Amino acid sequence: MKILITGTTGKVGKALLPAFLKKPQFSSAEVVALCHNRRIEADERVEVVTGSLADPQAVASAMDGVTHVLHMAAVKESPDLVIDVAIKGMFLLLEEARQSATLKQFILIGGDCSVGHIFKDYPAPITENSPRKAYSGCYALTKVLEEVMIEQYQIQYGLNGTVLRAPWIMEKDDFKHALSFGPDQFGGPIWSDLMSADKAARLGHGGFVPLMRDSTGASLKRNFVHVDDLVA
Repeated sequence: MKILITGTTGKVGKALLPAFLKKPQFSSAEVVALCHNRRIEADERVEVVTGSLADPQAVASAMDGVTHVLHMAAVKESPDLVIDVAIKGMFLLLEEARQSATLKQFILIGGDCSVGHIFKDYPAPITENSPRKAYSGCYALTKVLEEVMIEQYQIQYGLNGTVLRAPWIMEKDDFKHALSFGPDQFGGPIWSDLMSADKAARLGHGGFVPLMRDSTGASLKRNFVHVDDLVA
């Protein structure tokens, strides 16, 4: 097994890589990590390829001889990077995958933002067959487009592709920060869209805990997973 992992320096990647290398069933597996701005250390089982997902040569080098791809690299709300990293990068990976003589499976880590997160209403429980409804912003849009791309490569080329939609991924004090009127946190409430900065600061200094409600006035329900449980 030779697996290419993107996003190894991110929240999930930093937890996943050491856990993966320790699992007995993967004791003989080799890892290729495609890194760009931040790097990890290479060793006897981990090869590091430096380059951008938008660089065809870097992607081709990273994909050489791999049997599995775990694609986790993503951009947040960065319009300047969204096309190169999320769309072009995904396209280049899929193109290499469909032409590979060794590839067995392509796994994409998606998110519940592709089905609207907490912002979009559905008349019934959400399943894999529910329509995709991205909430506003380029991050959620890329998650929808990535799912569509891997789906189309399954249809067009028979690619063995899997999408794992992860909900709100938590670690350390993420949940604590989300339940406070502090600085905006990715994945949490954007207080600047809901109230003035002065009001948010006053509530924060007063020790108030936010309780968000849905469109019906009921307490808002969110699903989340700890990063260690996700990688287990």
